[in-house]
Amino acid sequence: MSVLLELFLVFFKLGLFTFGGGYAMIPLISDEVVNRGWATEAEIMNLIAVSESTPGPIAINMATFIGASQGGLLGAVIATLGVVLPAFIIILLIASVIKGLLQFAGVKAFLSGVRPVVVGLIISTGIMLVVTVILGVSAIGDPVQFDYKALIIFLLVAGVSLGYKLWRKKGISVIALIIFSALLGMLFYGVL
Repeated sequence: MSVLLELFLVFFKLGLFTFGGGYAMIPLISDEVVNRGWATEAEIMNLIAVSESTPGPIAINMATFIGASQGGLLGAVIATLGVVLPAFIIILLIASVIKGLLQFAGVKAFLSGVRPVVVGLIISTGIMLVVTVILGVSAIGDPVQFDYKALIIFLLVAGVSLGYKLWRKKGISVIALIIFSALLGMLFYGVL
């Protein structure tokens, strides 16, 4: 199977069967990509950081970056199309064919069953990020390489975000937090 077709099918499947948005999709993207040898766990962590820092939804950005790494510009387009197309088709069908869908007991039961899974996937992504970034563990059995600099950056950014919210009664701009954390990263890791 060609790489382009495989990119499309993998990301189409991810887009079709993942509920809860980009963060819920991260563990599934990670599994698919690492198992195919398209990226390592460490590269996935970098992809998450870059995808979160660039405009657009994280899952689409990750698909685009992974597609580009495997198939160039065409690979980026194909992977992005694969991850977006299922949601587009589903929303189009729901919007045009099924009015009042949420009134059906079966749909309510389905969504009630999916919500806890989505929360679990998002929490597992958060835990995976903490374990990888702060503890330096990317696979089971790896030695712990505690990164106190990453922990300090995390605490500073979280503290600034919380302090700003308490002071101004509204959240600080995500862009400002990204710039602040990037500057802290350059300062702590010796670029500045």
